[in-house]
Amino acid sequence: MRNGYELSPKAAAHFTRRNLADYLRSRTPYQVNMFLGGFDDKEGPHLHFIDYLANGKSLPFGAQGYGGFFSASILDRYYHNKLTEAEAYDIMKKCVAEIQKRLIINLKNFKVVVVDKNGIRDLEDITSVKLEAAIEAAQGVHAR
Repeated sequence: MRNGYELSPKAAAHFTRRNLADYLRSRTPYQVNMFLGGFDDKEGPHLHFIDYLANGKSLPFGAQGYGGFFSASILDRYYHNKLTEAEAYDIMKKCVAEIQKRLIINLKNFKVVVVDKNGIRDLEDITSVKLEAAIEAAQGVHAR
């Protein structure tokens, strides 16, 4: 990176994991759980999880923290290899709804970012107000 070399997401994950492993055995260790994602023209999308012990794993999807406990089963159930962006966004809304229902901490806004072959771009944020309106609209349709 300092010398102008391009790194694929997979190479960046391995580089990061190696540096964290080296620092773990030094006097100044870093402790971080992280997702590293990107898109490679040759290999497609990549998502890697690196934990505080510098273990790295390639994943199709991921969530972490307390919200990850609640959303992992939703991701497991609805994820498949041919997801469209709209389907993925709907899955994210289901995860956010579950987190807002079950987590003690009140999280009102969730930022959604897409990383794909077209670059990095923001999607519409998922907020509690929008989710409540969507749920009420769906209940109104089912009541008729």
